[in-house]
Amino acid sequence: MARPVFIVDGSRTPFLKARSGPGPFTPVDLAVQCGRPLLARQPFAPTAFDQVILGCVNVIADEMNPARVAALRLGMGEDMVAFTVQINCGSGMQSIDTGYRYIREGHADMILAGGTEALSHAPLVWPNSGVRWFAGLATARGMAAKLAAAFKLRPRYLKPIIGLERGLTDPVTDLNMGQTAEVVGHLFGITRAQSDAYAAESHRRLAHAQAEGFLKGEVETAFSRDGKFFDHDDGVRSDSSSETLAKLKPVFERPWGQVTAGNSSQITDGASWVILASDEAVAKYGLTPKAVIVDSNWAALDPGIMGLGPVMSATPLLKRNNLTIKDVETWELNEAFATQVLGCLAAWNDEKFCREILGLDGAAGEIDRDRLNVDGGAISLGHPVGTSGNRIVLHLVNAMRRLGTRRGVATECIGGGLGGAMLIEAV
Repeated sequence: MARPVFIVDGSRTPFLKARSGPGPFTPVDLAVQCGRPLLARQPFAPTAFDQVILGCVNVIADEMNPARVAALRLGMGEDMVAFTVQINCGSGMQSIDTGYRYIREGHADMILAGGTEALSHAPLVWPNSGVRWFAGLATARGMAAKLAAAFKLRPRYLKPIIGLERGLTDPVTDLNMGQTAEVVGHLFGITRAQSDAYAAESHRRLAHAQAEGFLKGEVETAFSRDGKFFDHDDGVRSDSSSETLAKLKPVFERPWGQVTAGNSSQITDGASWVILASDEAVAKYGLTPKAVIVDSNWAALDPGIMGLGPVMSATPLLKRNNLTIKDVETWELNEAFATQVLGCLAAWNDEKFCREILGLDGAAGEIDRDRLNVDGGAISLGHPVGTSGNRIVLHLVNAMRRLGTRRGVATECIGGGLGGAMLIEAV
């Protein structure tokens, strides 16, 4: 029989907005910054885990398999199995799902599952013409050959390509993620005013959560090597309003597009961990579970409308568990773009879409905004790609405990035309 899998604890770093140049932390630095205090407060040694699984998309050259590097730096022992997973925006949730399945099937009792991303460290890449020129120079034999190769240099060979820009462009449709949000918004008639109003509300909710201390115990202070400390998500703009956001120009589809820098998720650095445990591990170490993972589901769809991933993944999840939208008291839907989130809400409330695409008898229903992203989301705090799926699960658990709700769903769209969803119950 499948065993229950509990979330017993978790923590994350502040999400730090990428500004000019690489930030103070690499992906592994971030994972270590929130991992150390998390492990230090546990009633067991760091070596007690069976595995470490870490989501990361932009792995830097100095940290191949960041899960293993992080595990060693966290003092988890040389014999700790650790591996990195990558499914774009879903990587941090994939780490939880993989650990959940290992424990559920009896192959492990305790797993540290996380996500980390330092988008500010995304590399500049040489164009292929420049790579070929350098290869020719490096393989030339003799001074004459090297001089001849050197004289073939053209300025355009040295023009760097922004790796992050290419990474956020779908290689099949050639649409960047913002353009896919525009497509979803067009399909469901989402207006610019609606998107800006949603974005402003995200900032207000995060600012309120910070002021009220709702993130205490979830966000760990990070300390850089030069002695500076970072104790809060620094992308929040508490004075954001529909009026100020309306002044921004569309970024991806000018002049009539809906998606702007103000109603999109921020480019951010951050990491997050959760501790997964079996009932045997809970009993052995006297742990107090916060929640139990009930089920998870992944879905695929046209990459051009990848923003509908939450609809395509969460709907079968609910159906399989004999639940409706109204049965879920708390939702975390990753805010890649305000237009995309609103498109998902509209799709669930569209009778034709639900009948023809989701196979339902009618509209799935409307998600009460008071149940959705109650403390803001990626628009206000950022979207470190490999981390966000982990953060929304961690925060969902904490929000459910604070609000006294029993059932929650964390879900997200995933670049490349995928979606992930996880059903959580409080214990």
